[in-house]
Amino acid sequence: MASQAPTLPLLYNALEPLNRNVHGNSKVKRLTGVAEVAKIHAVPLTVDEFSLAQRFYPIVFSAGDDPIPLALMGLHEGTNVFFDETGSLIEPRTYVPAYLRRYPFMLARLREGSDELSLCFDPTSGAISEDNDGEPLFDGEEPSEATKAILQFCEQFEQAGQRTQSFVAEIKESGLLMEGEVAIQPEGAEQPFIYRGFQMVDEEKFRNMRGDELRKINQSGLLPLLMAHLFSLSSIRDLFGRQTEMGVGPAAAQQQAPAPAEA
Repeated sequence: MASQAPTLPLLYNALEPLNRNVHGNSKVKRLTGVAEVAKIHAVPLTVDEFSLAQRFYPIVFSAGDDPIPLALMGLHEGTNVFFDETGSLIEPRTYVPAYLRRYPFMLARLREGSDELSLCFDPTSGAISEDNDGEPLFDGEEPSEATKAILQFCEQFEQAGQRTQSFVAEIKESGLLMEGEVAIQPEGAEQPFIYRGFQMVDEEKFRNMRGDELRKINQSGLLPLLMAHLFSLSSIRDLFGRQTEMGVGPAAAQQQAPAPAEA
């Protein structure tokens, strides 16, 4: 029986390891936009980004036993109100999550069970070619300065990912995560739109924590992260409004709400 192909991360269509023998004459050009981003409504986020990201996006946690932080860019599958159809920012000053800035590169394990990570890229991205006018990937036998910078960014992303895993493990252990639900009642609608399928911090439980528990959270550095998450949730309604203004989502499709939507 053939083995099942590994699941690729969000946005990646394929992965190819960077190799001097194969890519010695290739160049890398900066991607100005990735069209697929326009169809992504939630992007993974690291804890290092919470303070910046919360100014622009609602930060929630994915459903399931292994939640990850997500920056919400839309309230429905295939909806993104921050990037246009070419994958370019609609408002240039908006913060772009590191997950998107890392593309088309990432560190990946080439052998199952190995701890070694190799620099890989998505060959379908169009960013790497011998014909483009970008920067060389190799300088003779050695990686170029451009490749070293890419590798450093990917390594920093992996380190931030490990810190994010530790953060999620701590808030799970504390029992602060709960199933999320947001109800939005547009003016003139008979029924509210109800959004589920994500997790969030139980604000009431957080507020009622004992003093020693709060001190522990503060000393471990979790407190500002939890506050950034909670503050960001108010922008879910702004996200709904942006969808309506842009003519996307069910509220824009019809003035009167159908049965409560679930996302």
